[in-house]
Amino acid sequence: MHSPSDQLHRFLLERAGVSGVLVQLQDAWQEVASRSDYPATVASLLGQALAATAALAGTIKLSGALSLQLRSNDALSLLYTECNDGGRLRGLAQWREDIAERIDLADLDQPLLAITIDNSATGQRHQGLVPVEHGSLSHLLESYFERSEQLPSRIQLACAGGRAAALILQPLAQAGGNGETDPDGWNRVRHLAATLSEAELLQLTPEQVLLRLFHEENVQITGQRELHFGCQCSRERVAAVLRNLGRVESEAAVQPDGRIEVTCEFCNTRYHFDRIDLEQVLRDLPEAPGSESTH
Repeated sequence: MHSPSDQLHRFLLERAGVSGVLVQLQDAWQEVASRSDYPATVASLLGQALAATAALAGTIKLSGALSLQLRSNDALSLLYTECNDGGRLRGLAQWREDIAERIDLADLDQPLLAITIDNSATGQRHQGLVPVEHGSLSHLLESYFERSEQLPSRIQLACAGGRAAALILQPLAQAGGNGETDPDGWNRVRHLAATLSEAELLQLTPEQVLLRLFHEENVQITGQRELHFGCQCSRERVAAVLRNLGRVESEAAVQPDGRIEVTCEFCNTRYHFDRIDLEQVLRDLPEAPGSESTH
């Protein structure tokens, strides 16, 4: 069961003309963290990324899934997190044993950060690449909004003690529009947010966080939703992967017991295909040289 603490809150600071998203995770993050024996430095970054991905999804009208992916040629080779329009979260990281106790993203070898939105309604994919010029994920995402959306943002991320959280603040476009919005609102909100500690972001309830920071800004909760761990893998999806690999690679993966075993890296679910299953998957594809399959 997922906990009420796994939630996303959208809110409006009416006086300042600022919108925001607050995400706090416990059970969902612990499910992701339990899938592998992550070193502390990798786990912290993965938890931050998972909360950030959920918060980013909360800033848009999402139909499909939003993912964040970091790749490099360094000890941290892959970081991937995803949130879909049903509030399902999943994520993983890949690393080498010589991973440092502290990761500065800007120091990684050829790092590449991408934010991808897959629209399930239209089948279209939009991907934005983020130059990795800062050491922290929060600063990278702030730069992404500044460059791609021309939208100033304040982003705070935290992960510790089995919890992960994200706070995103952004000024409304043409805030107010009627001259009533405080012209200093954005600067004031940024300075107020800077007083929030990581411990407070992780441990206080959403209502306490917003009251602690913005009690004079006329805070309005504009929406909330529960979040939970969930994987989109299925036997059909694995079959599609095998088909895309082609007959040669798929048949090369058959083990001595005559089966292929595929384990989902996100949720550890194992899928088995025997030779009959595999032939059904690969029908209509050319036979591999030397194949013993019969028809």
